[in-house]
Amino acid sequence: MSISLARETAPSVLIQRRVPFGLLGLLLIAFIVVPLTGNDYWLNAILIPFLVLSLAGLGLNLLTGYTGQTSVGAAGFMAVGAFATYGFLLRLPELGLPVALLGGGLISALVGFVFGLPSSRIKGFYLMVTTLAAQFFLEWLFVKFPWFYNYGSSGTISAPKLALFGHDLNTPLGRYLLTLTTVLLLTWVAVNLVKSQIGRNWMAIRDMDTAAAVIGIPVVRYKHLAFAVSSFYLGIAGALWAFAYLGTASASSFDINRSFQILFIIIIGGMGSIAGNFVGAAFISLLPILLSHAGQALFGGSVDAGQLQNLQKIIFGVLIIVFLIKEPEGLIRLLSNLRERLSHWPLRF
Repeated sequence: MSISLARETAPSVLIQRRVPFGLLGLLLIAFIVVPLTGNDYWLNAILIPFLVLSLAGLGLNLLTGYTGQTSVGAAGFMAVGAFATYGFLLRLPELGLPVALLGGGLISALVGFVFGLPSSRIKGFYLMVTTLAAQFFLEWLFVKFPWFYNYGSSGTISAPKLALFGHDLNTPLGRYLLTLTTVLLLTWVAVNLVKSQIGRNWMAIRDMDTAAAVIGIPVVRYKHLAFAVSSFYLGIAGALWAFAYLGTASASSFDINRSFQILFIIIIGGMGSIAGNFVGAAFISLLPILLSHAGQALFGGSVDAGQLQNLQKIIFGVLIIVFLIKEPEGLIRLLSNLRERLSHWPLRF
């Protein structure tokens, strides 16, 4: 006999999924409203770097926030992805942009896997030092050997013609849509990944790797996999940073300061959170712009530009410390608590 399942006849309670109207609204704004109303400044200087930094933070968060493997070499793997994608587009132009991006990500994943091999023996501070060594080594590598930047005298790589299925993507709107689509696709993959068995194993290793090994999880294999997947995301983010945002990049575009910037994104936004990467990237990329405009409005040019920039850094650092003291789990936790309080307002709990 066949039993028709309905809410009345089901043997267990069926949970009806809620339609994510908030997410649908954001996607509507990103794909329709922004292209119709956004100007070149907003697209080039604000939205594209915000999206790329969000993707880079997502890549590092898969390794540090979900697997518990500390890394300060994120920018080095971004450089691998940028230079590898440039090599594919320059020497094999018939591959096309999507395949070149994918190839750059895979090359970066391979390099990340190699530098992640010590994670089977060391962890914590010593693993962090290993990733720091990877950062300096990769930065030196792309400066030392001119083959990576096609023997150019300036030591930089320039974005070749970006096209997809015959459509020119060299306009600000084209680069924005390319970045947005890539970030959206990889975010969807990451959401499903952390909900899968792989993600559960990563979080078990993060909480206590000894207990994870006792229950049968191959800890070493999943640590290496986390390094590869994280570097894949960082490699694609590096390619987008070089070609969709900067246009021209060098090894110094992916220095240690960029690695710390990405690390601050996941700390401020919230480690072990997908949405926290976007919140942290918005904080990192938008707050300096707001402070700059506020300084111009308050002082109007009477204060030296260098002193104003130093004042911005001081305010920025103080705000980071305040947020970390108030909520060590990041801004995403603060926003979650605020939403919970608003849902019970005017009651206190």
